[in-house]
Amino acid sequence: MDDTPYQSLPSDQRREALQVAARNSGRRTYILEKDVWVVATLGVLFKAPFGRHLVFKGGTSLSKVWRAIRRFSEDIDITYDIRSFAADLVGGAGDEALPPTRSQERRWTKVIRPRLAEWVCDGVAPLVEEELGRAGFAPRLRAESERLYIAYDPLFEPLGPMRPEVKVDFGARSTGEPHAVRTVVCDAAAHLPDLVFPDAGPAVMLPERTFWEKATSMHVYCLQGRVRGERWSRHWHDLVRLDDAGVASRALADRELALSVARHKAMFFRENDSNGQRIDYHAAVSGNLRLVPSGTAQEALAEDYAAMLATGMLLDEDEPFGTVMERCALIEERANIP
Repeated sequence: MDDTPYQSLPSDQRREALQVAARNSGRRTYILEKDVWVVATLGVLFKAPFGRHLVFKGGTSLSKVWRAIRRFSEDIDITYDIRSFAADLVGGAGDEALPPTRSQERRWTKVIRPRLAEWVCDGVAPLVEEELGRAGFAPRLRAESERLYIAYDPLFEPLGPMRPEVKVDFGARSTGEPHAVRTVVCDAAAHLPDLVFPDAGPAVMLPERTFWEKATSMHVYCLQGRVRGERWSRHWHDLVRLDDAGVASRALADRELALSVARHKAMFFRENDSNGQRIDYHAAVSGNLRLVPSGTAQEALAEDYAAMLATGMLLDEDEPFGTVMERCALIEERANIP
């Protein structure tokens, strides 16, 4: 089977191959299978004509590229550089491409959202479907607003809430800076050297910015005390792993990066706390960061975290939720040192 593409094998041989990779890696078969689809999708997106304007970000980038977290992140977050996507709006807006006023932000958002949804439906979906098919995959695609869903017939039945589809979440209201180009490979590839698996070479947001994006989202969760959707506990897990990898220390030392994230969120992601007061992102990155929720908000995270452990999404980890909260409290303390 030298140089045989994985996806060209009959389904029974693909199933057998992933079972071998699962035994050798300790990972679950359905996770290895979905990982192949994630990487194949990234490969198509970043080889596309518009690929040079995209930036790969979020938890999947932390796992697949920076190897900073030990969990399976199944969705793809993509930023289309606003300077290219909406050049007609951002001319003269500076390096961060931020609107000068709140009214301008509303105008930009009003233009960008439908434009992005149209691009995903009419531009991205047909290309991804054609290129994945050309590579030997059999996807079923649907576009919903700014998201693209790529469904497949699974070789193995996923556990829990995991679905046999890859969700690509697109945004176009930031530059995606800072980023670097990196290689992405399938997790099964190292255990099946006689097969050829998809790979990708995306521009990837640096993990220090991802740290601050996650930390400020967690800050909002804590101040609102409102239970969010499933898998929100992943942010707390990720922050601890980013600390282990040394990313947190570098991010905390980068004052300008923290302020850049605060400026962007203050403009595009305005939120109120549980008392209806506007959340101050500048204050959050300037000595008032909250990372540990209380009451029902923390209880919901604990339940969500237990579900991630049960489905194997945390791979080889079994760190108790209480330990994760203790670690986040220590990161919060360090972040708030004057």
